[in-house]
Amino acid sequence: QVQFVESGGGLVQPGGSLRLSCVVSGSIGNILRIYPLAWYRQAPGKVRELVATITYGGSTNYEDSMEGRFTVSRDNTKNTVALQIDSLKPEDTAVYYCNGKPQFGPWGQGTQVTVSS
Repeated sequence: QVQFVESGGGLVQPGGSLRLSCVVSGSIGNILRIYPLAWYRQAPGKVRELVATITYGGSTNYEDSMEGRFTVSRDNTKNTVALQIDSLKPEDTAVYYCNGKPQFGPWGQGTQVTVSS
């Protein structure tokens, strides 16, 4: 099966930036060519929500409220996907996950992003 390992989170002050990374491994086959990769996040007490997607060819899509401060990218040679978050706000505090869209593997541990002064 496919596995996702996220990293790069941390405690950041409002206005700061973070770059999250995700390594995709396991029985990948051609799935990364077929389905976009995506970043999701889950804030405390809330449901997991989609942040951004990126296709194998590099086409990106962002949820309306995410556009402008979030930049998703991927390296197909390394099976990795990244999420750059700028101008962080306290409401960005969440656990961030990567997976496919639609989800095609078990959820990883995620990486915690905490925005606080």
